[in-house]
Parts: sequence; C-alpha cells; structure tokens
Amino acid sequence: MKRTSITVLLLVALAGGAGGFLLDHALTVSGRATFTPALGLPLLLALLAVAVLALGWTVRRSIRSPEHPRMNPFRALRIAVLARASSLVGALLLGFAAGALAYISTRPVGPPIGSVLALTATLGAALVLVIAALVAEHFCTLPTDSDGPDSPGALKGDDDEHPRPAGHPAH
Repeated sequence: MKRTSITVLLLVALAGGAGGFLLDHALTVSGRATFTPALGLPLLLALLAVAVLALGWTVRRSIRSPEHPRMNPFRALRIAVLARASSLVGALLLGFAAGALAYISTRPVGPPIGSVLALTATLGAALVLVIAALVAEHFCTLPTDSDGPDSPGALKGDDDEHPRPAGHPAH
C-alpha cells in the first residue's frame, strides 16, 4: 500500500470544492437557502481526527517499542486504511466547505454569519482531520532498513527502498 499522495488529496479537495459551489448555486437558483452544515459536523471531524491519531499511535508504539507486544498485522493494516480514508474524507469536506464558502462570499447579499461560521469551522476541522490522518498513516509505516538485514527492524524479504504500512506483507 502506497502512502496517500498530496496530488490525490488536492484533486479530491478540488472536486469537493466544485461540488460545494455547484450545490449552493443550484439551491440558490431554485429559490432555496444555501447549504449550511450542522454545527456538530466540525466536532465530529475533530473527534475522528483524535481517534485516528490515537489508533495510529498504538501501531507506532507496537512497531517501535520493544516493551509493547506486537500488534496483529491485519489490525495495523485496517488502521492504516482508516487513516487513508479519513484523509480523503477530510480533503473532500475541506473542498466542499471552501467551495460553499466561496459561493456565499461572492453573492451580492451579505451571507448570514451563522453560515459563514459553520462553514469556516467545518473547513478548519476538515483540515485538522487531513493532517491527523496523514500523521497517523505515517505512524503505520514500518521503519526503513537502515541497519542491515540483521537489525531488529529488518524484515525477511524486504528489499523495498520505501517503508510500507505495518501489517502489509512483503512481496
């Protein structure tokens, strides 16, 4: 499993931004109020960021600390996949909130302060989620083999030059 690339995150954020902008435009054209996320969404995103970081830390501790028992590799891989999915969801919501915020900012009538605050809080919490998920994904990578084949961190058959997620079998 490769690490999440910044290019993919930027493309997802751009798609989310277009979606947020177009949704608000479609709502306005049809005579409805623009979309305003619930105030619980930023809180939920922040809690998800904390959970992903905590799970990633357990994998890191299991990999790097000899006094902690080894984690089941399938569990570690699931945590790495959760971190990747969280970064993609965070990028999508970050773009969506930015697109919706851009749309209501360009309207001739001033946007309601509640909408601006909710969208700004969602944007910030989504950014926090993306960063936390990328850090957790980094926590889930095995250390590189810099000490040779007999070092404690070396794995049999590991001739990759890049670290791989914990639990990912060698080819």
